[in-house]
Amino acid sequence: MHHSSVFKYRLRFYGSILLVALGLGVMPSVSAQVVDKTHRDEHIGGYLIVPHAQKVERRYNAGYSMYVAAWPLMNYYPGHNFQTGLPGTWMFAQYEGAAPKDMYSDVEGGLGWWRDTRFPTTTPKFIMGGVGPNFSDIANGPAHGWGTWEEPRGLYGVAQLSPWLLFPLDGLNVKQGESGGLFGYGYLNLPLCTPKPTTEGKNIPTGGNCWTLFLNTGNFKGPVAFFLPNFWSNGAVREPRLVGQLLDTRPVDPNRAVQMETQYTPCRLASDAKGEWYARIAPLSFPQDKQGRSVLVHQDTAYDRTALYEAVADWFAGGKPSDGAIAPQGSHQRLFGEKGYASWQIWWNEGDAPEKKIPVVWDAFNALKTLDPYTFGGEFKDALTTKTGNLVTLPEYYHLENTTDAKKAKWIPVAPDTVPNETGLKEVKWTRPTEEAPQPYTTPDDPASLWKKPGPVAGPFKAHLGDGSVVTYYWYRFVDQPAVMNANLTAEERTRLQANVEKLHRAWHKNRNYLPPPTTGKLAYLDPAQVVKPPKGMEVGYVPIATRQELEHH
Repeated sequence: MHHSSVFKYRLRFYGSILLVALGLGVMPSVSAQVVDKTHRDEHIGGYLIVPHAQKVERRYNAGYSMYVAAWPLMNYYPGHNFQTGLPGTWMFAQYEGAAPKDMYSDVEGGLGWWRDTRFPTTTPKFIMGGVGPNFSDIANGPAHGWGTWEEPRGLYGVAQLSPWLLFPLDGLNVKQGESGGLFGYGYLNLPLCTPKPTTEGKNIPTGGNCWTLFLNTGNFKGPVAFFLPNFWSNGAVREPRLVGQLLDTRPVDPNRAVQMETQYTPCRLASDAKGEWYARIAPLSFPQDKQGRSVLVHQDTAYDRTALYEAVADWFAGGKPSDGAIAPQGSHQRLFGEKGYASWQIWWNEGDAPEKKIPVVWDAFNALKTLDPYTFGGEFKDALTTKTGNLVTLPEYYHLENTTDAKKAKWIPVAPDTVPNETGLKEVKWTRPTEEAPQPYTTPDDPASLWKKPGPVAGPFKAHLGDGSVVTYYWYRFVDQPAVMNANLTAEERTRLQANVEKLHRAWHKNRNYLPPPTTGKLAYLDPAQVVKPPKGMEVGYVPIATRQELEHH
């Protein structure tokens, strides 16, 4: 398993065995726990599993969309060990038979916090999360991914498509303070590129699939950016057995898992004089509407080629223009099932001993459930939770029960006044740790680089974001942006691609629906500093490209 700091990774909770030997001799003393944290690592995490009631037909393999709540999971930022997603999904390729052996490749990402986020706040950000074969490459957005500019491993994987939305190098910013609004997103295949028989001079084909990020937010709607087919076929160049097996050529499996993956959220453990163990977790909150519902996922939808792809392909071939709105007859809203559950556990390390983990009784304070056939979330039901505004905070204190049987051991939420003072847990202060100032994101400034030849046509411009950073960006002709220059396209292919994009820029604007709108709640907003206006004369065929992002100096 390749752990990544750039995308949400599996914690392997499924079927995990409790590697815990419980007893007074296993955990250190209270003083070692609460005062001296040098040799311990304690955290709470796990999955919220979102169930689906039925399989979707194979033909709905041209993309998906869904709405997920955007909110501050924590009321302070706990530092760069913190890596947690809000509800998200994994978009894998679809195969007629078995998938290729020993090969992992998909689109994941979504809303969350990552270890490599340089300008984090309590508000989540959004990354695209394209994963090349077995994590050989990661593409998170235009000029954002794995590797270095000397040895890029996904930094050139995404092309900016929208002329109205700047994609910062640290990920798309949700508007600061967003608390429970629905963030609509998904990927649909657009026929922007055409398949080609060779790749980088080798007899390896590249498909024409352009998996395009669409958003539906309060202040921006429509296509944003897409994974260049070359991002996927690069993997086949390195490993020819994967020819025709990756997302440049394959459709997508409509039966995706939807889960919320939480990890490395701070926690403290301590025992009292009787040897009873207690835990305190940092405040964790979930959204709650006026009906008492915690809406997490809404309108998880799969699309076939009649939803959008065929109309756009006909338009590009000379037919009537497509307005970009997704055709309802090509859409399948997935029904949520009733068997959602949480696999949250408290984890801890002691020196070099194996990591230990014991489950938290989630059902004691929240019932995960289908709120209507197309909306999944939960209802908080315990007096130990607290509500502030439209957020509900989980119980902070837990007592360890069944300590004599490792298989039955569990953490039960308890009232603060039942926790002995001698544990010191009530004195724990949750504060943002002091960390080194983040390094700026930079891009190549060599005059011979793809960033300068042919280079931008306007700039520099500045965008001042709510995360405390400032983004420097320039306007490039679409096919002259560095990612497209790097995509191994012929002059004829570049001309055709530019013409297709200009059609989209003329006809598809940012203030009308593409994805089907939600039927509950309100839309989340993006940081408005990212919504930009092309310079005069560059309204069609040009895009904003971030070249630097750094901490704002006041």
